[in-house]
Amino acid sequence: MRRIYDISMPVRTGGLVYPGNPEIAIEAQQSISSGATANVSRISFGSHTGTHVDAEKHFLEDGQTVDTIPLERMMGRALLIAFDDSLRAVTAGDLARHNLGGHTRILLRTRNSSFLHESEFRRDYTYLAPDGAEYLIERGVELVGVDYLSIEQFRSGHHRTHRALLGNGVVIVEGLALADVPPGSYDLVCLPLRLEGLDGAPARAVLIQS
Repeated sequence: MRRIYDISMPVRTGGLVYPGNPEIAIEAQQSISSGATANVSRISFGSHTGTHVDAEKHFLEDGQTVDTIPLERMMGRALLIAFDDSLRAVTAGDLARHNLGGHTRILLRTRNSSFLHESEFRRDYTYLAPDGAEYLIERGVELVGVDYLSIEQFRSGHHRTHRALLGNGVVIVEGLALADVPPGSYDLVCLPLRLEGLDGAPARAVLIQS
């Protein structure tokens, strides 16, 4: 059997969120232990919680919403590239040292993978530099995934990475749990919740070994 890697963050009360985003809160709305006939939970979190997809509308007011992203963008061959822990920004030069092999879905594994299980947000996470984003766009990449809650430098002020990718129709997947996945080519399945008209949505993502 082909190995399946679950590369999704668990969503739980008090879980890690980007500063300023809604906190995660999950509580029982009905419970068998309290005499109800079934267990039903109330869930509260933001559209960019855990492993999630950024749609164009996240930074472009008239951009595509998450429920209208073509599903074929979210499924298919993907290349996972691993970078050294010393790297703080993935630049065009860093990407040029790797053969993308014509892949249109690129996943970036960095030192961030060890941060996802921490309770405190790490503001010094490794990010995709604007010139790195342009490099991927020029090579026809349609989806980029990263292993922390933002692809952009923390509070960059310019949002050039987001705007370049989303403005060119590139889907962004953030919060991927890639620590246990070896570099290489896989089948990716990443399906965001079908939240109508929204800027993003949590997703369940898996990599399937060939």
